[in-house]
Amino acid sequence: MAATRRPLRELLHSWIPFGLHERKPHHYLEMLRIAWANRRRLGYAWRVLNHGVCDGCALGTAGLKDWTLDGTHLCLVRLNLMRLNTMEAFAPEKASDVAALAQRSSRELRELGRIGWPLRRRRGERGFTRVSFDEVWREVGPKWRAFEPRRTAMYVTSRGVTNEVYYVAQKVMRRLGSNSVDNSARLCHAPSTVGLKSAIGHAATTCSYRDWYESDLIVFFGSNPANDQPVAMKYLEGARRRGARVFLVNAYAEPGMLRYWVPSTASSALFGTKMSDRTFLVKVGGDLAFLTAVAKVVVERGWHAPEFIAAATTGFDELRALLEKQSVAELAAAAGVTAADVEEFARAVGEAKRAVLVWSMGITHHVDGADAVKAIANLGLLREFVGRPGCGLMPIRGHSGVQGGAEMGAYSTALPGGVAVDGDSARRFSELWGFDVPREPGLTTVEYLEAAGRGELDGLYCIGGNFLETLPEPKRVADALAKIPLRIHTDLVLTSQMLVEPAETVFVLPARTRYEQRGGGTETSTERRVIFSPELPRDGIGEARSEWEMLLDFAKAVRPEASAQLDFPDGAAIRADIERAVPSYRGIAALFKEGDQFQWGGPALCTGRRFATSDGKAHFQAVAPMRRSAAAAAAAPGPGGAEKNGRTFRLATRRGKQFNSMVQQEVDALTGAARDHIFMSAPDAARLRVRRDDPILLKGAVGTFRGRVFIADVAVGTLQGHWPEVNGLLPANVLEPKSLVPDYNADVEVEPLPR
Repeated sequence: MAATRRPLRELLHSWIPFGLHERKPHHYLEMLRIAWANRRRLGYAWRVLNHGVCDGCALGTAGLKDWTLDGTHLCLVRLNLMRLNTMEAFAPEKASDVAALAQRSSRELRELGRIGWPLRRRRGERGFTRVSFDEVWREVGPKWRAFEPRRTAMYVTSRGVTNEVYYVAQKVMRRLGSNSVDNSARLCHAPSTVGLKSAIGHAATTCSYRDWYESDLIVFFGSNPANDQPVAMKYLEGARRRGARVFLVNAYAEPGMLRYWVPSTASSALFGTKMSDRTFLVKVGGDLAFLTAVAKVVVERGWHAPEFIAAATTGFDELRALLEKQSVAELAAAAGVTAADVEEFARAVGEAKRAVLVWSMGITHHVDGADAVKAIANLGLLREFVGRPGCGLMPIRGHSGVQGGAEMGAYSTALPGGVAVDGDSARRFSELWGFDVPREPGLTTVEYLEAAGRGELDGLYCIGGNFLETLPEPKRVADALAKIPLRIHTDLVLTSQMLVEPAETVFVLPARTRYEQRGGGTETSTERRVIFSPELPRDGIGEARSEWEMLLDFAKAVRPEASAQLDFPDGAAIRADIERAVPSYRGIAALFKEGDQFQWGGPALCTGRRFATSDGKAHFQAVAPMRRSAAAAAAAPGPGGAEKNGRTFRLATRRGKQFNSMVQQEVDALTGAARDHIFMSAPDAARLRVRRDDPILLKGAVGTFRGRVFIADVAVGTLQGHWPEVNGLLPANVLEPKSLVPDYNADVEVEPLPR
């Protein structure tokens, strides 16, 4: 357990009950509002909550229970998604006028209801027409068959998608000759995959949530569980009571991470909880500089673990040699902190016997995201914060099921089990599956949409997602989609990308939720727990089908001879095939009823100092910012050395009250910011002579955005704006070079407008 249990009074935020007169979520009022919105199917909503595995974030709550804490667990993220599970299908005639639909917001499109029947629109037609599934496959089959496989692609979202769907999707595409099948992990944690695989051989968290309770120190890098994984705040509150210190490394002092009211914990619900001890406010993109400076101090002070390093790692000498060339002062300035801040953080790391390092999109959505993940891994390895109780490297997942996407092989650069696509692995899977698996990696999401823009993509099968709201330069994305001759979209509700005029034909197919999936299905949580969610049948969804069933019909329409290799009569047959293909998922074939689960790898990976690398050792990686760029950043008053007339800032994108790109409320209860608010530090606002709600114009290299000033505790020289509203400012051609994740940040110039 953590060293010193804290008195409860030290953690209470305020003696004023229920956070009256403070900016906070009103959990109980929100629950009443959600109950009213779902009033016509409250019985079904209750069944989903009590028997289904949460389709919100990836904590893996099953019913109202989990494997971390006793008691009931429920959060507003899950409840706000409930309407997708209870709404009726809309009449197909409502989709007959695309021009009218295009005037609606994405939220208004969702509120139309579920997609209940297959829809088709040909180029020049005013809108969609209802067709039968037989018509769909009769038309799609010959068209797709005529395409060269290299000119076809598939995308799979993380929207409640099960392992079974991911697995069938990638197997279908490979049976049709293409490795260009990608999932939403490509747009979020792909840098974590790159960084962790090269460091420890695994691309998943090394620990469980229960390790938080045995930890002395928990650090959140670029992560905001208060918004994205609210149940985790209950875990954090418990860990704080047991004595864990909590540090935040972020470009914004997230209010929910400073104090939070956990509704199912009496003391916290009444008086709130101080959720962290210290915030280190780094510039946007300054994490690598900060981590490098901390590692240098840890090594120089002798706070590292030399016996572990000598026995179980490689690459330390190279890292130390690189660190010796670095200047703490320059690195600290590049990160936007002081040398004293670096010393304080490094000392806490050096004194902690056990620590868990947690990170999310604030780390990975940068051009140096993979190097920043490697730097986090380096820091953990310096202190042996891996493979021991109370320790871990945790890339926390924000969407249910996304952890399983790449592990199932729905990844253009990896086969099932995370095996890299090459000649040997393709040969092995060809023997296993009975057909030739392509030997060259496929195109990633960004790459095949770029190919579409050049007129080099003929067919796109898109399961969920909305590229117009999840990628930079949405206009560029729309132009690319409009050049694809055949698009197939399967989803629960209409999205704006479906409305893009087709080059030839676009189909929209009605999908079932994970709770409606025939025979049930499985999810893999952040902590690597594979959990079975049973089928919970309902009516009112028209002809919606399970996505894996539609995928099989699609494959058989394109290649009738494919039936032999894609013979999946039910979900159990898919899970049996997964078990044959992915050794770490041994046990998934036995999951068939509510409550069935297992944790691949056990509660912790890398125990006994054994790592999944080729030599069995952990690998330090010599990464650091280029000294020249760090010095330039240190000398500049703004980020990255870019300071035009004192008005150029580094803009980061952030979420508000939303799930992925699905905006649920116009004002974020945690921050008080509206969707058009631009977060700006008080010193920067004073310098520009602007006040809260003053209008400003952001000018970037590829677009402009008119917003309002929101004074907030963000790093000086940086701004934050809501995603997807400011995506038009993000250049599409700036990618993290190793994982090809877009950089969701941009340099912008601020022009104050007349009040």
